[in-house]
Amino acid sequence: MTKHMTGTRKEWLAARLELLEAEKELTRRSDELARRRQELPWVRIDKEYRFETDERSASLADLFRGRSQLLVYHFMFGPDYTAGCPHCSAIADGFDGFVVHLANHDVTLSAVSRAPLAKLQAYKRRMGWTAMRWT
Repeated sequence: MTKHMTGTRKEWLAARLELLEAEKELTRRSDELARRRQELPWVRIDKEYRFETDERSASLADLFRGRSQLLVYHFMFGPDYTAGCPHCSAIADGFDGFVVHLANHDVTLSAVSRAPLAKLQAYKRRMGWTAMRWT
């Protein structure tokens, strides 16, 4: 059995308010890091990358599908895996629901994995995913 401190409502409230200040500071620091990340300089991509997709071989520019932003999700599924990562799979279960919302904000979502495309497509069918695009 675990030992856990008990106290009065007043003690809990004082500890909670102290914790709230630490949480707010963490949020401020996180926001500042996000701002700094967004200010990093962009780097021109000169290499001609090619990706295998459901439809065809595609360039990096093709993956955008005419939108201004590309969100790439690294779905852990290696060449020797028999199934996708359980956590990645649980996250991908929601892709069908929110990919339309991303598209409405000028964002294309693409998942990338190292497994052969045929293996990824079979897993996608097995899981019943329809909107997810694998690269």
